Amino acid sequence: MQTDATDDTLLISRQGRLGRLTVNRPKALNALDITLYRGIGAALAAWRDDPGVETVLIDSTSPRAFSAGGDLRALYTLALEVGPDAAARVFRAGYRLVSVLAGYPKPIVSFMDGITMGGGVGLGAHVRHRIVTERSVLAMPEVAIGLTPDAGGSYLLSRVPGLYGLRLALTGGRMKGGQAVVAGFADRMLAASDLPELASALARRPAGEVVDLAPAAPREGQEDLAAINALYDAPDLATIRDRLARSDAAWAAEDREAMAQASPLSLLVTFRAWHAARRLPDLNTVLEQEYRLIGNLLRQPDFTEGVRAKIVDKDNAPRWLDGAALGDVAIEACFAPRPDTLDLPVFPEPV
Repeated sequence: MQTDATDDTLLISRQGRLGRLTVNRPKALNALDITLYRGIGAALAAWRDDPGVETVLIDSTSPRAFSAGGDLRALYTLALEVGPDAAARVFRAGYRLVSVLAGYPKPIVSFMDGITMGGGVGLGAHVRHRIVTERSVLAMPEVAIGLTPDAGGSYLLSRVPGLYGLRLALTGGRMKGGQAVVAGFADRMLAASDLPELASALARRPAGEVVDLAPAAPREGQEDLAAINALYDAPDLATIRDRLARSDAAWAAEDREAMAQASPLSLLVTFRAWHAARRLPDLNTVLEQEYRLIGNLLRQPDFTEGVRAKIVDKDNAPRWLDGAALGDVAIEACFAPRPDTLDLPVFPEPV
């Protein structure tokens, strides 16, 4: 195996026909930052026309997490000390990388083993071959920190059968490996112990052949879509919350509690964004919508307050903007155009 020298948070190696990108921030649950975005983007740009690399594998050094998402502590500090637009530029790099991953001309395989949330979903769930395991936990929990599903997550959520994706978006609900396959966030579920053998096979044989021979995903743990649709098929968020309050189902009570802990502004934006994403034609168009939303939400106090409460002080008592006072003007402001865009597609330029 050939190993290339790089920042120690990203291990770049080559074995046979395989190029391997391994995220190595285990103490931070492989949180993604600008250095990782740039490193992964540069490696993909270098390998794009390299005939010696036929397949790319993205994985991590930690059995606990593929990636728990963006480095929220760093973004919190950047937003407070430099300003929200500086934080938005980090998100921009991440979204451009998502577009690169989704449109890459060579097969990319991701091992979403362990915690895979937020930006981690962006890193692993838009590539050609997406593997989960019995340890996988996938979620888009952004409403809990004053944001909205991003990194292409709203695109995936808007394509989930029925209204299950809307439920996940509004509650930050978690999916186990088999559920992620059913929802379209992954393609195959394997035992975590099988991943080393799969990586070895990818170095010798075409990715499609290797993955196609992997065991089919189990079907257990599927949700009751009819019941979810009945409560979530509503003209507005208030109607959904009222239906949840009147339901006797245990899962409805859990959904209601999750929304009670979330940013009211984020919930309103997410409801509208999910429905809008359903009508948008492709991932790049949805990414542009996400960038507008995130960039504008970063200018609101709920993001730094959410990170403070959940991650910095850990008091779990965020002081959100007053939900009752929020009107259509506040929502429209989040959807307003920004002076910059993602300028997609990215290639042939690196991230």
